[in-house]
Amino acid sequence: MPDFSYCKLEIFIPETHLEPLRQALLSVDAGHIGNYDGCLSYSRVTGCWRPLEGTNPYIGSQGEFCAEPELKVELTCRTERVKETLKAIKAVHPYEEPVINVIPLYRTGL
Repeated sequence: MPDFSYCKLEIFIPETHLEPLRQALLSVDAGHIGNYDGCLSYSRVTGCWRPLEGTNPYIGSQGEFCAEPELKVELTCRTERVKETLKAIKAVHPYEEPVINVIPLYRTGL
């Protein structure tokens, strides 16, 4: 039977919010691998979006395409702790509609 005890999280966030995100993740023990905690990686990407009518965008204007530098933050999280981890992320994330991908992992390490 497959073991999906862990998930991979991908979080897209402005670079200015990396440290608050790191602290939020530590507060719920996300990114804990063996005898290490706070494990994550990040890379610079360019995010693109168009805020639609009725939005209140952190960056950009309604009806106009926007492209801005962001960080893609990746880490693992115990599946049983995903809900509390998402809550912690959203508490520090500045976007109205943050992009947070949760991907079940069949295995982590060997």
